[in-house]
Amino acid sequence: MDSVLHGRGLTFSVEIARQGGKNELSAQLEVLLLTLYMGIGGNAVKCSPTFKPQTIVSMQRLKERLNDAGLNKLWRPDSGYMVRLGKARQVFFSAEEGSHVVGATAHILLEVDESQDVSKDKYSKEFKPMGASTNVTTVHYGTAWNDSSLLEEVKQANLEIERKDGIKRHFEYGWQKVAEHNPDYLRYVEGERERLGESHPLFQTQYCLRPLSGGGGFLSAAQKAQLQGTHSRQASPAPSAVYVAGIDLAGQAEEGEDAALRLANPRRDSTVVTIGELDFGHANEVTGEPLIRIVEHYWWTGQPHVSLYPRLLDLLKNVWRCRRVVVDATGVGAGVASFLEGALGKGIVERFTFTAQSKSHLGFDLLAAINSGRLKMYAQDGSQEGQEFLQEMERGRSFFRASQTMNFYVDPAQGHDDFLMSLALLVRASEYRPRKALGSVREGSA
Repeated sequence: MDSVLHGRGLTFSVEIARQGGKNELSAQLEVLLLTLYMGIGGNAVKCSPTFKPQTIVSMQRLKERLNDAGLNKLWRPDSGYMVRLGKARQVFFSAEEGSHVVGATAHILLEVDESQDVSKDKYSKEFKPMGASTNVTTVHYGTAWNDSSLLEEVKQANLEIERKDGIKRHFEYGWQKVAEHNPDYLRYVEGERERLGESHPLFQTQYCLRPLSGGGGFLSAAQKAQLQGTHSRQASPAPSAVYVAGIDLAGQAEEGEDAALRLANPRRDSTVVTIGELDFGHANEVTGEPLIRIVEHYWWTGQPHVSLYPRLLDLLKNVWRCRRVVVDATGVGAGVASFLEGALGKGIVERFTFTAQSKSHLGFDLLAAINSGRLKMYAQDGSQEGQEFLQEMERGRSFFRASQTMNFYVDPAQGHDDFLMSLALLVRASEYRPRKALGSVREGSA
């Protein structure tokens, strides 16, 4: 407020743990400034990474806080993206790449919501100049993400300037600080820590406010140790056990091409089926999610899809009686996925299409399953499948992108990631929940 009222034009960074109150802080600040400037006039500008839902949510929150302050008869909506109080306006913009925002002026304040998800190029070319002629005060809100995000860049610059002039510009409140004032929040975050694991990228960034490095190994040594189980590999199902499957499909082999083994053609990808047993008797105490025991792998290299159809169907339906199957339906895999869905039913088969966003969710869920100790590989049996599985877990890499998404993969120069992707699809298949039997007691029976 001192910077705003005295035209100091300072830039602040505010990191508060997820759901810790940064959007409420922003709305309260906007109410105060609109009230102070309602007779003077001017624009306060706020941008968010997306228009729907983030910009809309910000507008709605401001309107509610203006009503709470008794100003419900004084404020007016303006042009669908502004809120006016007297002569002052709060202007809301989307910072999406395709949005058109050039030309607006920020007289009072410039706010950047979820700054870690806003493009540095978009901010520097289109939003920062809005306050050039007015020496506007700027606030960046958000949580940590990677070490090259806009928010992290502003934060590091602020800390450096702080060391020189002593004026505090960076404010940081991790989840423990928020929990000191909110017991419900404490219980919620402790549950997230149990569900995700302390080392999970989302827990580290959103709650501990620790930025991630640009990339590295997908699994740590501790996570690889957690993944390894002691149960034996199975060639057939146990009575009454519940089985699910994740299937990563290879690219279609060319006509007339030999089904060479991976050793002979190391760049050829394969179809991998991972069978898992769900143990609800050893479910996670916090989330209720079952233990997943990997019990079998099937691995085919260079096999045409048409020859895999009957074999896949027999294994999934007649041998393992899988209750849920998640199959890669990206590209040429769509045909196999459609066939299995038709043969087994939509309630059993999920066709999964890999996109940057969907693959990111898949990777985060896989890490959560490993961290919570509910995903276990069968004891090493010296098989090619077991050795390939270990190699892919060892060679797996991750890369953290903008908008809090992650890519995970094996560098093609080092091999393939068929077993890794099949494992991730298996975790998604583990979302199966058995139906509870419904019954009734006949009248007069005991």
